[in-house]
Amino acid sequence: MKRFLEAVWDTSSVGGRLVTSIALIVLAVVFAVLAGRLATVRVTDTGNRYYLRKAVHYLTVVVLLFALALLWRPFAGRIGVVVGLLAAGLALALQEVLGAFAGWISILSGRQFRVGDRIQMCGVRGDVLDITPLRTRILESGSSADPESWIRGRQYTGRVVSLSNRFVFTAPVYNSSTVLDHLWEELTLPVSYDADWHRAERILCEEAQAISSTVEARRAIEQMRDRYPVAEAEVDPRVFVRATPNWVELSARFVVPVRAARQVKDQVTRRVLDRFAENGIRVASVTQDITIYPPPASEGVAVPADRP
Repeated sequence: MKRFLEAVWDTSSVGGRLVTSIALIVLAVVFAVLAGRLATVRVTDTGNRYYLRKAVHYLTVVVLLFALALLWRPFAGRIGVVVGLLAAGLALALQEVLGAFAGWISILSGRQFRVGDRIQMCGVRGDVLDITPLRTRILESGSSADPESWIRGRQYTGRVVSLSNRFVFTAPVYNSSTVLDHLWEELTLPVSYDADWHRAERILCEEAQAISSTVEARRAIEQMRDRYPVAEAEVDPRVFVRATPNWVELSARFVVPVRAARQVKDQVTRRVLDRFAENGIRVASVTQDITIYPPPASEGVAVPADRP
């Protein structure tokens, strides 16, 4: 033990510096684990605990690198020149890495999104799993508008997508949950002109009012208006009517929670279709029903018999 301690404190030889470096690394790992746990003991929010633990780990790494640099004293007396040349070379060779790191700082300081938010960036939709200094990991969700998505709805596909943080400077980031946590959804159904579209409109309006999260959305919008100078948004369910050359198009607009959009739309669609069937209202389509009747037989006209 005494010889090990002497080797740790011996910084004059290469072997002593190696032993000291290993001891510093082990001490840093133990300190990062213990400090990360102690720093999050009294923090109840999961997101804040995650960021605090990450900050402790990154700070430990910076201190460790600084201690190793002092221990080895590279190019004593010329450290300024070496650091300058090294920084210039890294700036040219690691443009993507530096851009990703700058994007990480922008994400944390600008609060564009955080772990757990549902976002869309570079065509990828899903929930943020992790934010590292270089990449953001997203648990992908499907989309009915993307032909490459095999999940035709806003539910998890099972894939984890990693995106460089530099894309926050070059691509728009759509965040669906950081401020409002609600979405406006629409259910559009075509009704033929010979059907009772007024009754169909009432059915759509009633079902939209029954399923809409109007109260929660209005409360969330009021909280958003306390932070941002935005106009008051309409959250009451409505049905819009549009005349087309083929049918009357009815569009019900209502508010749903972000993570329950597909389930809510499924429920309201089933109810509307059932009530349409009960009231004899058919949903129009581009198909045509053609009925062929046989020609009526003429009365009093004798049909000549075939001659041999």
